[in-house]
Amino acid sequence: MHETSTEIVLAVDADPNANLHAKLGIPGGRTIGDLREELVANVDNLPAAISKQEHIEYSIRLALAEGDGFDILTMGRQEGAGCYCYINNILRTFIDSLSEKYSYVVMDNEAGMEHLSRRTTRSTDTLFVMADMSKAATEAAKRIASLAREMDLSIKRTVLVQNLMPPGEKPLPVQNIDGFDAVYGVRRSAAIQEGSRTSESVMGIPSADPAFSDIADAVGAERRSAPTR
Repeated sequence: MHETSTEIVLAVDADPNANLHAKLGIPGGRTIGDLREELVANVDNLPAAISKQEHIEYSIRLALAEGDGFDILTMGRQEGAGCYCYINNILRTFIDSLSEKYSYVVMDNEAGMEHLSRRTTRSTDTLFVMADMSKAATEAAKRIASLAREMDLSIKRTVLVQNLMPPGEKPLPVQNIDGFDAVYGVRRSAAIQEGSRTSESVMGIPSADPAFSDIADAVGAERRSAPTR
C-alpha cells in the first residue's frame, strides 16, 4: 500500500476470473479469497498478541499490490465450504474503511447482473455499464440499469459505455436509452487488438489512440458531473 493514498486510485478486482492486475501490467499477488481460506483453516492458530480483526486487517494490507498511481486489491474466488459470515463481515467493513482513504475507487465486476443482486456495489458515484453496439447487448445493459434501481442501491449516476464502436459511428442518444444518465462511445482500437496478441497489459496504449481518448473524455465528463464530497 502506498504510504499516502492522496490521488492514488484503489482498483478492486471483483471478478472471480481475476485478471485486472495483468491488464494493469503488474504481477498478481495474494487474493482475499486466498486469505479467507487460510483464516478458516487456521482460525485456532492465529497470533495471540493481536485480535482476529487486527490480524485480518493486517493481512489485507499485505494483499494490496502497488502500481504506478494505483493500489490493487484482488478479491479472487468465492467462498468454499464452511461458514464465512464473520470473516466476510470483517472483510466488508475493512474494505469499506480502506476505500475512504482513496480519492477514487474503481471496481471491476464480472459480466452480468449477479454482483448487483449480491449488493457488492453498495455505494457508487458512477456505475459504468459496458456493452457493444448490438441490440442484444443494449437490452442487457437496460436490464442491468433496471435491476440496480430495483435493488435500491446507492448509485448517483448510471451511464452506458458502448464499446468497440467502428470509426465514424456515434453512440446512441441518451434519450433513446431508458435508465441511463449519459451514454459514451469507445472506438475500436487497433493498438489494443495488436497488443493483445503478445500481452494482456493495456498500460502501453498511446494517448493518441482513439479508445484511450474516448475513455479519457468519458471519465473526465463523469468527474465533472460528480457531486462535491
